[in-house]
Amino acid sequence: MDQFIRFREDRDRLYEHVDLSPRPASQSRTVISVVMEIEHANNAGYVHGGTIMRLVDTAAGIAAARHARRRVVTAAMDDMSFLSPVYIGDLVTVLAMVNDSHRTSMEVGVRVHVETVPTGETRRVASAHLVFVGLDESGKPAEVPPVIAESDEEKRRRAQARIRREQRLVRKRALEQAVSERS
Repeated sequence: MDQFIRFREDRDRLYEHVDLSPRPASQSRTVISVVMEIEHANNAGYVHGGTIMRLVDTAAGIAAARHARRRVVTAAMDDMSFLSPVYIGDLVTVLAMVNDSHRTSMEVGVRVHVETVPTGETRRVASAHLVFVGLDESGKPAEVPPVIAESDEEKRRRAQARIRREQRLVRKRALEQAVSERS
């Protein structure tokens, strides 16, 4: 246990001085592929939606940490729709990349694809947008670097991320107002 604590303290020092210079969105690109097995599925052979959601959160968290170069936490997930079922034996691939960042937060876009390995057939099964917050050594929100959108696709994703951020802020204010009116 002491060795683990020392190791963690050494790792914590890596986060003391974070480079906040702008970085390309492409540097955060993350891909995770996992074959779905019986422990991922229900008794009908369909993979649980929660299994897919966990992979989405994991890939998005890696992308956010790669961009921020610090610890991050999930703050929100925009709606996630499942477009088709995933079965035992399918190869699930989760692709994540930071779309935009603000002072302490980042939006990460995620797409989930499935390949039926014997046939080579692929299909998109889900997508989501998650918001992550960078953390300092004491676990408080910390600044994250700006995103450089280089390609037309990255510029489109950044523009759409900014619209979604405004929508989140409008929804947050409306909910706060509704709560204050009830008090």
